[in-house]
Amino acid sequence: MTNPTRRLAVIALACTTAFGAPMAMAQANKGEIRIAHIHSKTGPLEAYAKQTQAGLMMGLSYATQGTMMVAGKKIVVIEKDDQGKPDVGKSLLAAAYADDKVDLAIGPTASPVALAMLPVAEEYKKILLVEPAVADSITGDKWNKYIFRTGRNSSQDAAANAVALDQPGNVVALLANDNAFGRDGVKA
Repeated sequence: MTNPTRRLAVIALACTTAFGAPMAMAQANKGEIRIAHIHSKTGPLEAYAKQTQAGLMMGLSYATQGTMMVAGKKIVVIEKDDQGKPDVGKSLLAAAYADDKVDLAIGPTASPVALAMLPVAEEYKKILLVEPAVADSITGDKWNKYIFRTGRNSSQDAAANAVALDQPGNVVALLANDNAFGRDGVKA
């Protein structure tokens, strides 16, 4: 199993074991565990979103031995396209919690979208499992108790680069997006 696939299998296992019983009780009448996967299906991060969706579904299938069931409840994944836009991601998450009655959400792809979504998870008191957005502030100064991250962050990227480049005479220049991902990456 490759590292990204292993990480997504761990996500799936965490979702099914840690949240399975409480969610199964919450959804007792429907017999479902509802998960919103909000990611950039369109836009410049589309390739990352496709990989995350494929890995999530493989991980859930692996963790449930192909049944897509936990504690007798069917896992239902609802895909939503945030288009890489913070306002769209924020409104999609609110709709997923309020209208789709999801038990938890996974995503988004882009850090600016994740930052817009954090207060929504807190407002609805529901889990947002951030994957693959990496800005430090997601689990730093903007964090709340409903936010979990499964992947790396900008500081971890910087630490790895520092170890690799820590040689006399090396000079590093950084080019970065003018958004949370880029700013947190340069700051790290």
